[in-house]
Amino acid sequence: MFSRRNSKTARSLNVLVVDDDYFMQRTLVLYLNSLGHSGIVVENGQQAMECLAVKCFDVILLDVTMPVMDGLEVLAAIRQQEKIRNAHQLIIMVTGYAEADDLSKLKKAGADGYVIKPVDTNQLEAELKRVVR
Repeated sequence: MFSRRNSKTARSLNVLVVDDDYFMQRTLVLYLNSLGHSGIVVENGQQAMECLAVKCFDVILLDVTMPVMDGLEVLAAIRQQEKIRNAHQLIIMVTGYAEADDLSKLKKAGADGYVIKPVDTNQLEAELKRVVR
């Protein structure tokens, strides 16, 4: 895949990709790499919380629908922890649901942004630029 270094965000981001679908994991990492970013992949919310306990990330790409602990549960847990730590974690939800009510629910839950499946490089790049200022 070609490099888009001139159009990426101002700096290289360290991203946690949380998705239970292998194809989506690989796609998101491929897109992130093409934009000059790096990513670590976990496949459910519980693994995400364990990973966040030992490592910091610039952004989390968080699937809404997953087994073990879904994206909204992870989002709520992170936002609760932020009250104690006094720090904000940027979270972009990854969803297959694009209805206005669905997207409004994500915003009310505390998501910084969202991308809609099937995600493409341009959509991901635009949302990363919007969220990471």
